[in-house]
Amino acid sequence: MIRELFIDNYKCFRNFRLPLNEKMNIIVGDNETGKSTILEVINLALTCRLNGRQLNYELSPYLFNDQCVAEYLTELRNGGNPELPRITIELYFEESDELQYLRGTNNSKREDSLGLKVEVYFDEDYTEEYEKLLGDREQMRAIPVEYYCVKWYSFANNYITARGLPVGASYIDAAAVRLYTGTGYHLRNVISEYLNPKEKADLAVAYRRLKEEFADKPQIAVVNTKLSGYKGVISDKPLNISIDVSHKANWETSLVPYLGDLPLQFIGRGEQSIIKTLLALERMADKTKVVLLEEPENHLSFSSMRKLVSRISSSLERIQIILATHSPYVLNKLGLENLVLLSGGRHSSLEDLSVETQSYFKRFPGFDTLRLILAKRAILVEGPSDELIVQRAYRDEHNDRLPLDNGIDVISVRGLSFKRFLDIAKELRIPVTVVTDNDGDYESKVKERYAAYADCRNITVLSDTDDSCKTLERQIIKANDHDTLNAIFGTSYEDDNTLATYMKDHKTECALKIFESQKKVEYPDYIRKAIEEQ
Repeated sequence: MIRELFIDNYKCFRNFRLPLNEKMNIIVGDNETGKSTILEVINLALTCRLNGRQLNYELSPYLFNDQCVAEYLTELRNGGNPELPRITIELYFEESDELQYLRGTNNSKREDSLGLKVEVYFDEDYTEEYEKLLGDREQMRAIPVEYYCVKWYSFANNYITARGLPVGASYIDAAAVRLYTGTGYHLRNVISEYLNPKEKADLAVAYRRLKEEFADKPQIAVVNTKLSGYKGVISDKPLNISIDVSHKANWETSLVPYLGDLPLQFIGRGEQSIIKTLLALERMADKTKVVLLEEPENHLSFSSMRKLVSRISSSLERIQIILATHSPYVLNKLGLENLVLLSGGRHSSLEDLSVETQSYFKRFPGFDTLRLILAKRAILVEGPSDELIVQRAYRDEHNDRLPLDNGIDVISVRGLSFKRFLDIAKELRIPVTVVTDNDGDYESKVKERYAAYADCRNITVLSDTDDSCKTLERQIIKANDHDTLNAIFGTSYEDDNTLATYMKDHKTECALKIFESQKKVEYPDYIRKAIEEQ
């Protein structure tokens, strides 16, 4: 299994190290943070292939890290003689008897380890050509990859060949895996397992006779009569059509699997996606040590996703999985402890979460988990009515812009779940503000409850200290006069208690009316502080 990945100057990564779990690794991050690149690089290091071709045929200036290239070009134009950038990719493996021939210190850590290394660097044989190119430095806009070479070798400094490498990789992108190839392979396996040699021979004979009888069909005879008129134009021999009866065109390559009445390539994209992924796992099970999965949840319903996650989990006994996903369900069910969060060229994990918190999120539907993990900043509130009030308060304070317009996610969290979300925020250092009721006892319900996060600079817990106003409804009444609220709700209550009862009985409806109201609304101090700090 792979225990560590090192990337230097490849795409968005520069001097990047990523430790990997032995079984499951779930790569999560915003768009353009490098999730797909992680999978691409691991596959590249295990195969020396990119986009299905040998890397030396796929070299491009765009493979190099932008910052690295900019520094090189700037120094070049300033009259310097900078070293041409190089790409380095390293895989460090766990101890294994069959990989001992990869052992050495030919790695960036100078560590005696088992591993593989891919380097893309300037070929000294092109020194003369490169020096001529430098004659007009101002015209240099990119790395001259035409003068580069690729080296794929072990930490023992020996060249590697794909045939001799005992570590196999299966890179599965459900949107790109060819369905026909995978299902055809599986169909042949099923036939091989369930049919005896005589039945297979009978099937082959029947298929050959079917092809031979094709030319005797009256419709085909009419077509061939017409085509024979081309004699002398194409060839001196008559032209006709039939079916290939040669050995290479046998039933194994021609039979098409169906699901019900439809060929597999015509079923829904969601079902195609899960079948392709499961077939690829099935096909590679005996050969592959590392499976790379690119967003396996694509096009899947909840039930199909559940089936897929179950199958992936059952595969962990024999393989290492590195999976990129945008699905909170996949993340929760396969374990937050396996999370690798990418952000700004760095990685974070949740491996130090308590067992209780991990267990909670595995049971939790999870659609807000990933929102928090990917948030640049977040405000946690107790429910949808609180969320509407905070959204409106923020909009009033920030020139009609909602929190998300400024990259702030307001997430509705059930009261007892605040701590679970704060555990994640604490580990990943996500700036989070909690807006909560005091429930009539500020000291115990707020101050003591969240004491464990008091020293976390990224976490702020806000509530009103007035125990007589224990709910948001009471706080809104305290901040506004009766005329304003009655006008917003279309009511005519004259005292706090009846108005508070009405607001509590119509919690979300009242919050929505406040959110949509054209009237000026005042907000409790702790809510104003929450939105001013963002």
